[in-house]
Parts: sequence; C-alpha cells; structure tokens
Amino acid sequence: MSEQTTEEPVTIVPENTEVVSGTEVQEKLILAARVFSDLLKPTFGPNGLDKMMYKTDGSNAVTNDGAKIISELMVKHPAAKMMVSMAESQEEACGDGVTTTMLICGSLLIEANILMRKGLHPLKIIDGFRLALDVSKNQIIKDEKSPDTTTLIDVAKTALMGKNSTSSSNIFSPIIVEALLTISENRENTLAEHVSMYKSRKGGISDSKLIKGVVINRRILLDSLPNNISNCKIVCLDSDIKIRELSRNTEIKITSADNLDTFIEEQKSRKKQISDSIIDSGTNVVFCTGDIDKEILHSLADSGIICIGELDSSELRNLSQAVGAKIIETPLDIHDSDIGQCGIFSWERREQTDRVEDIIRIDNCTTPSIVTIEVCGGEDVVVEEIIRGIHDALRSTSISMKSKVILGAGSIHSSMAQAVRDEAEKIGGKERLSMEAFSRALETIPSTLVENAGGDPLDRILELRTATMKGTNSFGISPKGTVVKVKGVWHPSPLIENSIESATETAISMLRIDQVISSKNTQ
Repeated sequence: MSEQTTEEPVTIVPENTEVVSGTEVQEKLILAARVFSDLLKPTFGPNGLDKMMYKTDGSNAVTNDGAKIISELMVKHPAAKMMVSMAESQEEACGDGVTTTMLICGSLLIEANILMRKGLHPLKIIDGFRLALDVSKNQIIKDEKSPDTTTLIDVAKTALMGKNSTSSSNIFSPIIVEALLTISENRENTLAEHVSMYKSRKGGISDSKLIKGVVINRRILLDSLPNNISNCKIVCLDSDIKIRELSRNTEIKITSADNLDTFIEEQKSRKKQISDSIIDSGTNVVFCTGDIDKEILHSLADSGIICIGELDSSELRNLSQAVGAKIIETPLDIHDSDIGQCGIFSWERREQTDRVEDIIRIDNCTTPSIVTIEVCGGEDVVVEEIIRGIHDALRSTSISMKSKVILGAGSIHSSMAQAVRDEAEKIGGKERLSMEAFSRALETIPSTLVENAGGDPLDRILELRTATMKGTNSFGISPKGTVVKVKGVWHPSPLIENSIESATETAISMLRIDQVISSKNTQ
C-alpha cells in the first residue's frame, strides 16, 4: 500500500493579498458608486442644496457645482476613482453636466445590481445597455433643434440655474451671449477661454458688465498722464523700452572729457531715437513686457503718451488680440499696420489699499477676439461661485453655437426613456430586461428634480410618462416639482449625448470586472 503524499498549494501572490471574486465584486463596486452619486444628488437642479468644503489650512468653499465638489474630494476606493475619471472627462468635454452624469451612472449600476440578483448575467446586461444607448442617441437627434439668439440666452440661464448665480442669471446670460457673439465675428473657433473674468470688488452684482477688450492691473507711473482717451491707438512691444544692454561685459576707456561728453550725447541720442519713433507713430499708449527707461518715460509723458511695462506674455497676447495690434520686437520699427485701437482707454487709481496696481481698462475695441466680463460685488466666496457658474455657462453656450440644442428639465431624459421602452418591446431576449432598466435609470433625472423640489417622485414620473407616451416630448419638471410644458430650458445636445455615453461606458466597465485583487506593500 503506497503512502499518500500531500502537495503544498502553489503560492503566486503574497499572503497579505486579498482576492474578491464573483457577484460580491459587482456588489461592492456598485455600493461604492452609489454612495458617490448619492453625495451629489441633493445638489442637482434649480432647488439643489450647497456643500461646504473645508480644508485643514482654513480655506473653505460653498458650492453645488459637481465638478468643483469632485475635484476637492480625496477618494481612495477604485470604483470612486472610476467615477472621478468619468466626471473629469465630462467636465473637460462640455464644461457642465457632471452631476447629471454621476446620477445616471449610479442609477445604471443600481438597476444592474437588481438584475444580477435575479440571475441575469452581466454580459447580457451590457448588451442591453449598449442597445439602449444607441436608441437614446437616436432620440437626441430627433428632438434637437438649431438655436437662435434667444435660445442661446436660455442655454446660459439653464447652465447658471441652481448655482449661487441663479438670482443674477438674467444679468449674466445676455452678457455671456453678447460676449461669445462678439468674439465669433472676429475669430473662427469661439471658445469659453476667449472670455476673461475680472473681479472688480466694488458695487453690486447688478453693476457687472461686458468689456469689449481687457482689464489689466498695473501701476500708472505718473499721475499727470492723460485718462479716458477716446479712439486710443495702442502699441504692443515684446521687449524693453530702453537702450539694449550688451550681451558681453565690456570696458570703455575714456581718455578725455570730450570722449565722455560724446559718449553721454550718444546715449541721449539713442534714447531720443526711441522716443521719436514712438511719438512719430501717433500712438497714445505703449504696453511692453520689459522695463522702461526713466528718461524715455518722461520724454513720452511730455508728449501725452502713456507707457506701461512688465506685462506677462499672456497679458500682452490677450491685449493684442483685443485691440488688433501686432506684437513687435523693437520700438524703432513701428508701422501703421502694427498699431491697434480701442474705443476708450481709462485707468483708475486704487486708493487706500495695499495693492500697488491700478485698474487699466481697454474697452470698446473695434474687432476684439478677446473680451472680458467684469463681475462686481464685494464678497469673495459669492463672487468666486458666480464666476464658476459663468464659466460653465460660457462652455455650454459656446458648444451650442457650434451644434444644436435640446430641451432640458428632464424632458429629453423622459423622451429617451420612452424611446428605449418602445424599442425593448421589439426584443424577445433577456436584453429587453436591461433595456427597461436603462430607461428607469434615465428617469432618475426628472425624479431627482421632483425630489429636490419636495414633491412625490413616483406620482410625477408616472404623470410625465403619460404625457411623453402621447407623443409630446416637450413636457418636463418645473422648479416647483410639477409636470409642465418646458419653456426656456435648453442644453447643448453634445452635453446630453456625452453625459449618457460616459455614464453608460463607466457602468459597463464596472460590470465587466469579476475579480478585485488588492495587496498591501510590506516594504
């Protein structure tokens, strides 16, 4: 009789490695994603509440902007990191819609978890989700329309809705549209980055306005210099306004007083040459990136010419694009075609402050490809949140100008859900179950709008379904949580399409994970 030998198990990973397999993996990932999406749920819609984020360094922020909240969180869970990556992708692509994407993704995973508990294989769920995604994208194409100016203003208002800038949306939405339309007349590709923001820290929010040019903070060196110059001519120099220094160390040997006088006169002659070149060009203001020689400064000031130096390269570039000037390398070679122009140049002295800069406004430019929104108001926390909302609105509006728009307030999501249900009726396989789950996940958007307004989500969703089934795709949820015909609430179509696509692909990626392997570093 042979002796039985016991073989030791083969170890390929460290003993402290934890392996989770089977349905337990999906349940853990779905639970983490659900917690993450539920975090943003109360902030959604026109009645969304704010989150206060406080850091150990004492700084804090009050916001309900999904992108801002996510950027401040320090997540560790792998599922949460996938959600963060999805949110960053949505923000980078469209500038808005992060909360919507999070809610849809979380709902898709919750619905998938219910189906898996009933015995449906994850791959069957994925197949149904992909079919439903195609149906949803086709429905967006059917419901979208080309925008006009009024619709673009509504797009900006919708993007501002629910943020601290909601109360001032009637002020900023026309400004946003005017800013982008002004830029579009002077450059081919209009982007939100072509609109600058400036906090003036004075007056109230209602005093905010559009500056068809730029605002620069620099010190005006002489109080006697002219102000409020109309039809001002501007030169942009990427250099100093002084005699160029030699690149090598040199020594000049002077053997007589006449040689010293000649050397001094030559220096004065070269400085006069620079001054005369600027004066003869007919310019009123010169901006440069370098230093300004005091003698040249006073010589130009005697002729009523303002010199402002030490600008950043980005500031000079924005200025040149606003006034239509060319950036030149030397003040000795100024041509008429190099000079830009603005309707009015003004500067405002900062009094009783520790800041050393004055406020310089270049406004009413003829063909500006860079404009500035001056946001007034004193409280930094409120103004920062308003600027964040304006930037989102600029992104949404600029996308709408290049594409089409679609009704919001849950209308498009209800329309897509109905289209998916109709298509699911034609399918006999198990994919039908996941398509129906997809439609319920889409209805999370109108359901959350109702819930945050204090209404009954179930009753309102059933009411909205009935209105949508009748073929009327213009019904949605009002700020009071009731089902109404939607007016004046518009989103850019790419924002909605990218949102459901990102949410679906992220949910599918999680459903495809069947094992999580984690280990601690023992070194």
